[in-house]
Amino acid sequence: MNLAQKQVEERALLAKIKENLPSLEKLLDECDCEDEVYRFYHQSFKVYHIQGYTEDIVEKLRSLAPHLPLNTWFLEIFKAGTGRSWSTEDNENWLPITRPMVEALFHARYFLEMACKYGKELESPPQPMPSGWAAVLYLYNLR
Repeated sequence: MNLAQKQVEERALLAKIKENLPSLEKLLDECDCEDEVYRFYHQSFKVYHIQGYTEDIVEKLRSLAPHLPLNTWFLEIFKAGTGRSWSTEDNENWLPITRPMVEALFHARYFLEMACKYGKELESPPQPMPSGWAAVLYLYNLR
């Protein structure tokens, strides 16, 4: 994709974020996850619920530009942190099994926060751009 195409996609992405801002902010509020992160430290199987939040966020972010592939590093983090079911054996290997779930949520929630923040603040793609907006562009491989 050349620079001119990326600029068109960036403007379209910002417009889509603005159009979906109420639902993005609602999802951000719903994905507070205070209890689930506590459950990670409490070593409770309830931390596994965090995967649903992560999946919801990623589905929403994908819907903003379904024709654009998401960043491969992000997808690797997402894959490592979702798709698990709890078993009692997990308690013996807690950190390697559950930490990727928390990490995936934090990354997904970060991108959702940045989309909400810049969907409210920006009227058009800025130059120079703030780091958070640049990160959103990396998520969609536009940077």
